Amino acid sequence: MSSIKEIAKLAEVSLTTASIVINGKGDQYRISAQTQQRILEAARTLNYRPNISARRLRSEGETVSPVLALFWTLDTRASLIGPFLKGVQLGMRSLDSEYELLIQPYVSSKINEVNSLLTGTRFNGAIIANASEEDERFLNDAQINVPIVLYQRNSDKYCSVNVDNYRTGQEVMRLFHSRGHNRIGLISPDISSRAIRNRKEGFLDTVKLYGISVDPDHIAEDEFSEEGGYQAAKRVLDSKERPTAIFVLSDQMAVGALLALREHGIEVPRDIEIVGHDNYENARFAVPPLTTVNLPVAEMAAASVQMLAKLLRHEIQPAVSQMFQPYLVVRDTCGGFLSGEKSVLQAERIDLNI
Repeated sequence: MSSIKEIAKLAEVSLTTASIVINGKGDQYRISAQTQQRILEAARTLNYRPNISARRLRSEGETVSPVLALFWTLDTRASLIGPFLKGVQLGMRSLDSEYELLIQPYVSSKINEVNSLLTGTRFNGAIIANASEEDERFLNDAQINVPIVLYQRNSDKYCSVNVDNYRTGQEVMRLFHSRGHNRIGLISPDISSRAIRNRKEGFLDTVKLYGISVDPDHIAEDEFSEEGGYQAAKRVLDSKERPTAIFVLSDQMAVGALLALREHGIEVPRDIEIVGHDNYENARFAVPPLTTVNLPVAEMAAASVQMLAKLLRHEIQPAVSQMFQPYLVVRDTCGGFLSGEKSVLQAERIDLNI
């Protein structure tokens, strides 16, 4: 196993300088970006993997557990971390060994700025959630020093836990078609997300298969929040001929959209039917209670933890993929399938290569 001394020699710097950079303190000690890059490249060339537990043991004098990091974006999705943490707790309870959890916030599309992801000095493995498409490109090109599991993303390089978002979009449009809707609306978060894009594409591609034209005024994007859903819905409702059914790609946004509909005197589901996505806790308390697609967040989070633990124990190798199946939860904003059709989304898990 390589050492910091070997890294210093290869990078042609002092042992102290190499140690400072490997420990993620290069900026603090004003070491130039060029020198830091040279040291990190040397570490990757030598396949350096720091023994985090041993380092903490030396510094604190106590037995410590491996550290799992959860990368979560610093945006409006931060409020959605609760259900995921419940699943993380379930996953950690199922493991034979004890692990510690580190929450690592990051700015969407700027995960490359988290130095510890490259140095691997703060944690033994990481679950990365909400990665933007730019973040995904960085991760695909970067040489990461710790095992990684991607949540709700696909990868040929890293292990992942995901759902078929394209199929979900298809299924919601099938529901609307079975209920006789031909004026369709779509409200989407204005973020860089392959999951959101696939969901949207599945929905709109199926609209075309049914020979339905979507009025551009019936498609709106806004902030991933209740306020964003409220503002997007207001723009859709200002169109000359309102849609009779709207798919909102986030329950948060759907709650805001329902308020906009009430303010316009539109009765749901009589005048417009609404389907959300995620089935977070607020969905069943919406007015009226929201029909939505259940995303099995807790189960997926638990699976992410279990998969990461297996990577750390070298029981699996990247890129193992574990797929979960969402399902439709019918409440008051939209009824179920008509005309003898039924949903193909079932509450079951599909394991691939694990």
